[in-house]
Amino acid sequence: MPIYEYACMECETHFDELVRSPEQAVTCPECGAAKVLKQLSTFAVHGAQAKPSFSGPTGAGGGCCGGACGCGH
Repeated sequence: MPIYEYACMECETHFDELVRSPEQAVTCPECGAAKVLKQLSTFAVHGAQAKPSFSGPTGAGGGCCGGACGCGH
C-alpha cells in the first residue's frame, strides 16, 4: 500500500494519502475537492534508477506552487 503525494487543484493544498487500491477515490482533506493531482515524490526520484539528466519543474510559471508541482496551471 503506497503513500502518494497529491496537490489539490482547487485550494492548492499539498497532502499525502495512503492508497489501498487504484480505484480508491482521493479527495483533498482541506476543501473536499476531488480534483487532485498525484505528484512525483522526491523519494521516487531518488530511489529510482533515474537518468542523471533529469530536469523536473523549475518552480517558475505561476499557479499552484508557482508551477513547481507540475500541475501545468
